[in-house]
Amino acid sequence: MSDSKLNRRSFLKKTALAGGASAGALAAPAVLAQAPIVLKMQTSWGASNIWDEFAKDYASRVDEMSGGRLKIEVLPAGAVVGAFQVLDAVNDGVLDAAHSVPVYWYGKSKAASLFGTGPVFGGSATTMLSWFYEGGGAELYRELTQDILGLDVVGYMGFPMFAQPFGWFKGEVNTAADLNGFKYRTVGLAADLLQEMGMSVAQLPGGEIVPAMERGVIDAFEFNNPSSDKDFGAHDVAKNYYLSSYHQASESFEFLFNKFTLEDLDPDLQAILKYGVEAASTANTAKAMRRYSADLKWLQEEAGVTVHRTSTDILDAQLKAWDTLIPSLEEDPFMKKTLDSQRAWVEQVAYYEIMNAPDLALAFDHYFPGKLKL
Repeated sequence: MSDSKLNRRSFLKKTALAGGASAGALAAPAVLAQAPIVLKMQTSWGASNIWDEFAKDYASRVDEMSGGRLKIEVLPAGAVVGAFQVLDAVNDGVLDAAHSVPVYWYGKSKAASLFGTGPVFGGSATTMLSWFYEGGGAELYRELTQDILGLDVVGYMGFPMFAQPFGWFKGEVNTAADLNGFKYRTVGLAADLLQEMGMSVAQLPGGEIVPAMERGVIDAFEFNNPSSDKDFGAHDVAKNYYLSSYHQASESFEFLFNKFTLEDLDPDLQAILKYGVEAASTANTAKAMRRYSADLKWLQEEAGVTVHRTSTDILDAQLKAWDTLIPSLEEDPFMKKTLDSQRAWVEQVAYYEIMNAPDLALAFDHYFPGKLKL
């Protein structure tokens, strides 16, 4: 066990003992206020990104639910380690926690991408977050992180993200053939997918995207949503924004904790950290609906961005590219087991979702005629 883990465990225990000793020595009926336990959580997002705000929403809920006994200090990407290094930092005890996405440790295991940015079998992000908690995904995630990779981390998923836009282009792209030769930013298995479709891919953190575009390192990119894209100035380097894509359509946030730090907390505080993810998930979804839609409107009306819906030709080509990739992924036994689990879940659950869902586009067009350009 590393010194950092031992020091952290020792600190927590000494804090608890000190509080108990003080109360015993005074032998007073009143309980002295104990200094709160502070966990250091770094995100993979810049301080101006809405997702950093989402992480702080989680921290505020933990603070309030614990009555101030447990506080989370939220730090932006780069404050301690780089955006893609938070998993290692949590494992090593350099950080107590992180707010990120599994695809950011894709370089450690391609299977990371299956927990949010893998093939889309017909389920939404809500479908796949449900798979994590009710369909066996959490145990598979534990098996990958703790048994296969030997990491001392515990992770929970929250906030089923809306499908990521295909992204930002300087000109129009209407067919799969139009994509050939583009230098494109994405991450995880989406990189393999887009390379299969004829693009050259660079995997970059969000904060490096616009500078890379300005230098010509890339000439098209995606990140995640209208608010984050607006926050880092995507509209300053491209004006064609394509919504709808199968490259990353079922992602959620990853709330990572050092296993020993978590186990040293009182059971009620452990429960607050765990179920606080569910509370933040609901709050993040509501805030995202308000902010993403408002920022998309701003991009159109104030920044001169043309919003497109990705063509059926490109979407169909993405599915065919997934078909090409999946057999090679399934050569790995763990990935085969995970994909089998996901397919079984989607076949059962998404069938109900799709069959039961009314045509929302039809209703929207009825009340707001002419706004949709499908």
